[in-house]
Amino acid sequence: MTHGSNWPRRAALVTTAVVAGGALATAGFATSGSFGLATTPDTVTVSADPDTAVRDALESLTGVDAGGQGVADGADKYTARDVNVAADGSRHVRFDRTYKGLPVLGGSVVVNSGRDGQFGKAQGTAISVDTTPKIDAAQAASAVAAKWSKLTVGAAPVLAVDVLDGAPALVWEVKADGTAADGTPSKGKIRVSAATGAVLGASSSVRTLTAPGTKTAAGAAQAAAAGPVAGNGKGLLVGNVAIDVNQKADGTYELLDPTRGGQETRDANGKGDGRGALPKAQTTAFSSATSTFGNNALSNRATAAVDAHYGVAQTWDYFKNVHNRSGINNQGTGALSVVHYGNAYQNAFWDDDCYCMSYGDGASNTHPLTELDVAGHEMAHGVTFATANLDYGNPDLGIFKESGGLNEATSDIFGTLVEFRANMAVDTPDYLIGEEIDYFGNGKPLRYLDDPAKDGRSFNCWNAQMGTTQDPHLTSGVGNHLFFIAAVGSGARTVNGVNYNSPVCNNAPAVNGLGNDKFGKIWYRALTSYMVSTETYPKARISTLKATNDLYGAAECTTMKAAWTAVGVVAQAGEPACAANPTPTATATPTVKPTATPTVQPTVQPTGGTCTAAQKVTNGTFETGTAPWTGDTGVIQAGTSAQPAHGGTRMAWLGGNGRAVTESLSQQISIPAGCKASLKFYLHIDTAETGTTVYDKFTVFAGSTALGSYSNVNKAAGYTLRTFDLSNYAGQTVTLKFSETEDSYLKTSFVLDDVTVTLS
Repeated sequence: MTHGSNWPRRAALVTTAVVAGGALATAGFATSGSFGLATTPDTVTVSADPDTAVRDALESLTGVDAGGQGVADGADKYTARDVNVAADGSRHVRFDRTYKGLPVLGGSVVVNSGRDGQFGKAQGTAISVDTTPKIDAAQAASAVAAKWSKLTVGAAPVLAVDVLDGAPALVWEVKADGTAADGTPSKGKIRVSAATGAVLGASSSVRTLTAPGTKTAAGAAQAAAAGPVAGNGKGLLVGNVAIDVNQKADGTYELLDPTRGGQETRDANGKGDGRGALPKAQTTAFSSATSTFGNNALSNRATAAVDAHYGVAQTWDYFKNVHNRSGINNQGTGALSVVHYGNAYQNAFWDDDCYCMSYGDGASNTHPLTELDVAGHEMAHGVTFATANLDYGNPDLGIFKESGGLNEATSDIFGTLVEFRANMAVDTPDYLIGEEIDYFGNGKPLRYLDDPAKDGRSFNCWNAQMGTTQDPHLTSGVGNHLFFIAAVGSGARTVNGVNYNSPVCNNAPAVNGLGNDKFGKIWYRALTSYMVSTETYPKARISTLKATNDLYGAAECTTMKAAWTAVGVVAQAGEPACAANPTPTATATPTVKPTATPTVQPTVQPTGGTCTAAQKVTNGTFETGTAPWTGDTGVIQAGTSAQPAHGGTRMAWLGGNGRAVTESLSQQISIPAGCKASLKFYLHIDTAETGTTVYDKFTVFAGSTALGSYSNVNKAAGYTLRTFDLSNYAGQTVTLKFSETEDSYLKTSFVLDDVTVTLS
């Protein structure tokens, strides 16, 4: 089913399917990962369509048949939050849940299939709760105000079912905001028993770089106004870098990136009192008469903004090119970054509620927290929120969760991987967090991934008590330690000239790492396909082993088991045995140039012989008719004044119909063994849609693998060059396909021209 089906069009993007009272409804959904086709032993073709995955997963979860009739328990209602159809044929659907119309906090359920695409029977936590409260909303709010007098309590508590804090219980979720000692906003959601008035737990939407007190801007970014331009950034920590900016209709430039979902960097001008991210209207845009921003010094306010703008772009590119994820929410929507938050504010934070990041200027307003791995860290919090939604607890209120430590570790892991992929000379990739911002004034980093306890506070080894008694920035040490040991290895190591020494726990055997690239893909797969909001480190061991078996073989699985044991998380009941290699051919994601040293992240080179330089696409300019392209009639046509060709007189025009339709264009190409291959094409997108919601989508495939997707949100004046690495397909013949899906209202045109695949 396409986005433009008979199902309601303007449903929220996170809603793809609902089961309640025996009815099922679906709407179009952008997936994480690559689309793939699989065949069961009975030769039943499993659809790569995400809506079909949702329907099939619901059947396994609730007993709803393929036609959407019948439900296992009319009290439950499931809404798809995220769907991942992988290249190996496996399908993974994450559902949020309500019970008798009430939200279930921590009730997300992940339904997974094998590589044959077939879902087994799945089941969520059994809930049997009286939904009639014994205390009312006002009493719950009063209980919070009495316990924490300095908090500002919201006026409308929400009745819900809580499974985050033990056995299912009816609670009032009370919003209560405050400010931590270092000025960080505390945006709490406190769970009060609707039976007794006792506080059962609390969560916060704010995720900081470091624990508040370590040392004594709401709204998504707007769409492009005129067009993307290659700009020049002169940052404080990133140095001189290329950045993407927007040229406005008046000819001036702004720090807004139309090529990455319209993500924007703005100036808080020292405002921010700890009550939360600033409304966008209270910030100002960075504007310039030229496409150059910053001057490498703090005398120019745009200098720190360049650091942040570059950092979020590198993070976007990491998730896009390594994991095929389109932005934080996987819907192609850019986030808002705000620099110069507060006065001498020594932290940075991501806020789930506003889909935005805020950066302080540090001590004496001279040490902005805009380092590259910090940007990656904060943006990764958003990815976690959009997927596993690992419960953070509320450290400011003394309520801690082990899942919060996993949340922080996930951000440190991906922040580090962003740094390695960027591979900047001015910020040599390392396994240290925040080493460039000099937070403590003594040249030491915020955290050490090889030996987290080296800071005197963090945990190297897991224990059963730490998760509920310690700040998540400290319990993240176990996940960070795991990352270093699993990726690099235990003991003395040298990477990029930096010396490390990673100890093992409980005299565990030494471990040799499997590399950054493999670990990153394993962790991402576990985060998006297996982890749930109440995840603990022992559960994460099981989740990552499942992910390892999905992606790799027995050797990698054995290394992951050894690495977990080395951080004190021993074998768990129900963990999978190590399986044989499931992927003997192409991987599910595009090849990314490795950036670590050979011992950490070895360079992968195609094998099988030498390569003769050539261009493999026939009629990529569309100037000689339609052959050998196959697809919908009329797509290849002469340019018009409204839709001119990029070069020559002809192009391929997909979409622009203003009705529910799917169009495609494809041809087969052969990539010789021993060759590197680069796909390039020019794409122009214009649309009658408005806002930042994805309605119409253009996807480029190599075989069944989705290399990248663009939508109405990516509209821009003129053509934009798009590039993908096809080196993984050396020695194969693969179908190159461009596909467009439009919904039933308002047209979007995807105009394609000058397609090449160059061998080297």
